[in-house]
Amino acid sequence: MDKEARFIEELAKNALYRMDESTRMIKTSMESINDAEVWQKPNDSLNSIGNLILHICGNMTQYIISSLGEVDDIRNRDAEFQTKGGLTKVELLKKLGSTVDDAKRVIFDAKPEQLVKIRSVQGFSFSGVGVIMHAVEHLSYHTGQIAFWVKLLRNKDLGFYDGLDLTVLNDEFRMKNKS
Repeated sequence: MDKEARFIEELAKNALYRMDESTRMIKTSMESINDAEVWQKPNDSLNSIGNLILHICGNMTQYIISSLGEVDDIRNRDAEFQTKGGLTKVELLKKLGSTVDDAKRVIFDAKPEQLVKIRSVQGFSFSGVGVIMHAVEHLSYHTGQIAFWVKLLRNKDLGFYDGLDLTVLNDEFRMKNKS
């Protein structure tokens, strides 16, 4: 496999991993709340978890599915924040899962020319790689907001990494310090 193909494979593999991790964390967070709390807003300056999930889906659809996937952009961004209910947490999670799965397929199937092509999304110019980085980072950012809001509501650790020792040093650092 040549360098270009390895780079594309690594980019896709890591983007898909991060998307799966964020989706897992959102699902774990939402296990602790009820349908009414999904639409609760802490104040007028913040969004409900339901609005954040709709926003994540809209952004991922616009950036990855539409732009990178080269299909029509039908996003209605304002509606993502104006919605006040009507979907249960199960329905929201199903929408999120479906959107993430569709986006992952587009990333997995992307050709090198799609990854380097410059495109305009929301008035910004990004290559296909930039589109992927934006969407993955955006998902991660809002995942943190959702986790924070649930922790605030429930005053509990969500246990995202239960059973893992996160204090282990990197192999390279550990090896240098053993000498």
